[in-house]
This record gives sequence, structure tokens and C-alpha cells, in this order.
Amino acid sequence: MHVVIIGNGIAGVTAARHIRKLSDARITLISAETDSFFSRTALMYIYMGHLTFDQTKPYEESFWGKNRIDRVRGYVQQVLPEQKSLELADGRTMGYDTLILATGSRPNKFGWPGQDLDGVQGLYSYQDLELLERYAPDNKTCHRAVIVGGGLIGIELAEMLRSREIPVTFLVRESSFWNGVLPKGESEMINEHIREHHIDLRLGTNLKEILADASGRARAVVTDTGETIDCNLVGLTAGVSPNIGFLKGSGIELDKGVLVSRYLETNIRDVYAIGDCAQQREPIGRRRPVEAVWYTGRMMGETVAQTICGNRREYAPGHWFNSAKFLDIEYQTYGWVFPERSRGEEEQHFHWRHPKDLVCLTLAYNGSSGLFLGLNTFGMRMRHEVLDRWLREGRSATHVVAHLREALFDPELYRHPVAQIQAAYQLQNQPVS
Repeated sequence: MHVVIIGNGIAGVTAARHIRKLSDARITLISAETDSFFSRTALMYIYMGHLTFDQTKPYEESFWGKNRIDRVRGYVQQVLPEQKSLELADGRTMGYDTLILATGSRPNKFGWPGQDLDGVQGLYSYQDLELLERYAPDNKTCHRAVIVGGGLIGIELAEMLRSREIPVTFLVRESSFWNGVLPKGESEMINEHIREHHIDLRLGTNLKEILADASGRARAVVTDTGETIDCNLVGLTAGVSPNIGFLKGSGIELDKGVLVSRYLETNIRDVYAIGDCAQQREPIGRRRPVEAVWYTGRMMGETVAQTICGNRREYAPGHWFNSAKFLDIEYQTYGWVFPERSRGEEEQHFHWRHPKDLVCLTLAYNGSSGLFLGLNTFGMRMRHEVLDRWLREGRSATHVVAHLREALFDPELYRHPVAQIQAAYQLQNQPVS
């Protein structure tokens, strides 16, 4: 059996590793990005000088030969399921018995005039990092950057550029940073933190146009307020979309992503999709049908390997969780904590913020039953196994607050604000006489 995997990110490589553990199949990984798998989340640290590219590779070069995983550098331009064949951009063809699509994401573009100019880019691939080194190596070459889009990639790019003392203007269309995801108190705290890092945060501001200089490079942006902001770099970080353009006309059913069953099967026999490019046909609880998250890609890779090797297994991601970093503040989320505009009638929030430090917690619970729904923390590390267990056991919000110390993962001598959180929760929830 020849298994071909298009994409050598976390989903594709995990699938390859587990297929090798379970079988003697011939395995080929195809990628146009790099020869070897690397940690995509570490791209920012290469630019900031904390790591080299080689240090972001989880496996030594000998790993691939030892595990009999063949690597092909190339861009697949067409999939022909009826022939079980692939066509590469350089004219090569390759047959397969089983195909796994693990093609990841691409930065969103919304038809802005000038969006394809030199000096305009996203931050997703290794090639994006190379472009950033070309257009923004220092603050002499790049006197100002404008970032468009207020999500996690945008805040990472801002931190990267500020590490080289490049001035940054941050255009965020929402009235508060990431308030489509974060509750009000958390979003407002991040606004403050961004500005404390000397980032020119423009809330409620949209990109209208990118202007070019005589050489065809970006020289300025025009906002919907009519302002023109001079710059040498424009970072487009308004989210990502599944990288599926090359699959049009293949017969593989597409929507926003590649449509898959709970077994990660497409509508074509022996063709699967995993990671950022996969879209669930049927919702899994309250999860989004497309999830561009590292750990879900890894889980899909493990799951599809079992099915391909004869142990048919459903994809079961469990309770939602994620983590990120907003400049100096670590963020963790477990379960569901929706912003005000997305909350159901029964969802209530308890929000606590430290009076001096950039530390806060938001706990979501059912207002009628008291059932614990989810938890967000900023500046506090929590133990995943404890929060996940409380969600599985259907614990109450009161139980979570009373036993919060069990979930803490911060250093032993760290001054934990548990007592302050518990006192504030009791005050908010004390009976009204």
C-alpha cells in the first residue's frame, strides 16, 4: 500500500509517524514549503533571534530514513482520484493507493486594492518568514509596518517587529481587540497591554487600499477614515482559510474546507483530509467545523492513521482548549467562554482582574444549574487534566472556584491570587436578602 500525504505540517507528519508504527506501508510526504517538518508556532522566535530554523525541527535528518518515510519537495497542482494520481507543477506525476490531504491554511485576502504588491504579506509559511527578513530586517529598511487584522497572528507579528524596534500601526476593525472571541474585560486588558508596548492600536478601523511606490512596493495604506499611513510593510493577518484551491474540479467535495465525515473520509474512497484544511460535515458539539489549531491537527493525524491501518476510529477531539501568548501575557482557555454578543441566555460570567498585575480570570457557568461551562485565564497557568476532568464530570462553578488551587500550574513560589478570586466569587454570588 502506498500512502501519499500532501503537506508536512503537524497533521501530515503525525499521520505518517502513526501509519509507520502500525504498518509496513510505503509512505510519501509531499510539500512545497520545506524539506523537513518544523514547528510552525516557532517561526516568530526565529525572527526574534531566540531560535535557529534547525532548532525548530523536532526530528533529526536521520529520522526520515530510519522510519522509511520518503519526502518529495514539490507543489501538487491537480488531484485525479479516478486514476489515483497526482500531477505536480514541475510535470512529475505520482500514483497512490491512499491519499491524505493535510494542506493547511493560507492567509485571507479580501480583495483590497494593492494586496498583491511587494511588501504585503501574511505570516503563515516559512516563505513568509523569508519575506519578512527581506522587507523588514531592521528599522532603517522598514521605517513603519501596518498590520491589518486583530487576531493571534497579528499580535505575534506585532511582537516580532517591535523586537527589532520597528514602529507598528495595528488596524483592528472591531471596537476592542479580539472581542469576537474574548469577553469584554479580557479584551480591554489586552488593548491596554498592546499600547503599553508602544504599538499604535487603531480600533474600529478598516483597510481601504494599499498604495504603491514607483517600483511596485507598498508605500502606504489608506484607511476607511480617510487617513493615509506611510509604511514599508503591510501584514495581512485577518485570519486564514483552508488551502484547497488546487482541489477544485477534482470531484472532492469542498465548502470552506474539504468536507469530511467523523472518520475524516472525503466523498472519494481512499481520500482523507486532516488538519486545517478539513471541514466536518456534521458539527461536533459547539466546535467550529474548521479548526486551525495545532493540537487538533495532531489528533486528526493519529485518528486517520488508525482508520487507514484497519482500526476504524472516529475523530473525537473532546473538550475545547487552547493557549496563546499576547506579548507578555499567557492565555489559556478550557471549555466554552463566549463574548457577550455570543452568549446564550443561560450563560453567566464571573470575571476577576488583579488590581495591579495583568492577571485575570473569567469563569462561564449556567445561570440556572450552576454547571461549569468554561474558563479563561490570563497570566495564570492551569493544569489541562484537571480542567478537562471537571468538564467531563459536570462539576459546578462553585466547585471549580473552591478547588481552583488544584488546577494551578504556576511555579511553587509564585504568589497565587486564589484567595482573592474566591472572595470575589463569593461576593458576587452571595444571596440577596
